[in-house]
Amino acid sequence: MPKLDAVTFKQLRAIRAVAEHGTLSAAAEAVGLTPPAIHTQLRILEENLGCKLVDRGGAQGARLTAEGQAVLDAEVTIRIALENCMQKVRALRDGQSGVVVLGVVSTGKYFAPGLVAMLQQHYPDINVVLRVGNRDAILRALQQQSIDLAIMGRPPRAPVVETVVIGDHPHVMIAAPEHPLAGRRDISAQELLAQTFIAREEGSGTRIMMIRYLDRIGEGTPYRSIEMGTNETIKQAVIAGLGVALISQHTVTEELRSGRLMTIESAGLPIARKWFLLHRQDLRVTPAIATVHGFISDLKGSFLPKL
Repeated sequence: MPKLDAVTFKQLRAIRAVAEHGTLSAAAEAVGLTPPAIHTQLRILEENLGCKLVDRGGAQGARLTAEGQAVLDAEVTIRIALENCMQKVRALRDGQSGVVVLGVVSTGKYFAPGLVAMLQQHYPDINVVLRVGNRDAILRALQQQSIDLAIMGRPPRAPVVETVVIGDHPHVMIAAPEHPLAGRRDISAQELLAQTFIAREEGSGTRIMMIRYLDRIGEGTPYRSIEMGTNETIKQAVIAGLGVALISQHTVTEELRSGRLMTIESAGLPIARKWFLLHRQDLRVTPAIATVHGFISDLKGSFLPKL
């Protein structure tokens, strides 16, 4: 009965050397052993497999039997598999391979796919998994440790995170071009608060920012608002004249450039914020995570939409 668990790399190396060099003495010299040592390895291998692997006599020197050739074929497969394994280990160790889950708040969907494409171009063996959600969803993912890195605005207090600023993130008040406040520069808080505001859903960082801004300039003055679930819906609602909206400038770059939307100038606008790249302080930072983190940080926001 073959004893497969007793087969060693040294035994397989001996049969490969014999196949390549034709004699036990030449094989021994090639691998740095003595001929008796090569003979011993072949004998043990034959005993482990229960068959003859090498014909040692004759004018042609040592030749592999059919069984020996089968073992040699297996040795080649094993050696190639190990070489591939070593390459993968080196890539993982050097941060050139692996999986990184990147969470991005909803506003970031306007630049995140392009950022991931850049990462894939530079590091094709790192699988960057992109997950997009509102602020609450990304914070929940951080809590659950289901994402490695996150891109968002204001960093959370919990969980404890390590952050780096990756770029400016201005927020602007937008209106349709024909809106009476569009293009004016002397708009009072009262005039602004008299408008209908198109707001994101509960849990959105942009909605939280809008509420804080309006409460600050209005000192608690009530205002009308309509809730809509996506930035795209909000943009279309504003273009249609349903109201005005506080929104990330990065989500409306093309509409502002083309004139389909205009900004409203009022005290405290635009609101200057920053984009942060962050991860949990207790995250085990793999080489692949470190590579992705360093790549994004070094871009210094060059991937962000520009007006």
